[in-house]
Amino acid sequence: MEPADSRKTQSASRLSALPEADRTLLIVDDDEPFRQRLARAMEQRDFVVTAAESVAAGVAAAAAGPAFAVLDLRLADGSGIDIIGRIRERRPDSRVIMLTGYGNIATAVAAVKAGVVDYLAKPADADTIEAALLAHRGALPPPPEHPMSADRVRWEHIQRVYEQYDRNVSETARRLNMHRRTLQRILSKRAPRENSSPER
Repeated sequence: MEPADSRKTQSASRLSALPEADRTLLIVDDDEPFRQRLARAMEQRDFVVTAAESVAAGVAAAAAGPAFAVLDLRLADGSGIDIIGRIRERRPDSRVIMLTGYGNIATAVAAVKAGVVDYLAKPADADTIEAALLAHRGALPPPPEHPMSADRVRWEHIQRVYEQYDRNVSETARRLNMHRRTLQRILSKRAPRENSSPER
């Protein structure tokens, strides 16, 4: 396996051959330390970075038509999905990655429909993000080594129904034949952990 520094040098040299307009990267995330670290890391990889902390600032920055974008799903003033349309208006071929600490099937589907090329769960490092941004079009990620646990599958299903009914707790509870308070407790918790590696 190639060392990370070697891969970084190769990607930087590949990007440096492109015009500056084709190296522009918009990062929108309201976690300031993460946003700053990622911006520095991507600049080292020869991206021309603009960073923003909100939907409003991201929409404004999207007017420049970035070639690449890394968007947080949940921001203080809305959803990163709301920025995708503005980016697409200015640059239809832009490669957009969605990052989130609240990943579920429903939001992943919504993000893909809006035009993202990949959907990564936090914490995602700069190498993973760069690989997703520069991946060949149509390339699919490898299947997971360990499938979701039964608890995680149930949680994903509840989240999907919740999104389908516009985050209406009462209607979602009725559709799932579940008590409203039980549903609220489930929604207030983070996703169950994925299956761990089998013991050897």
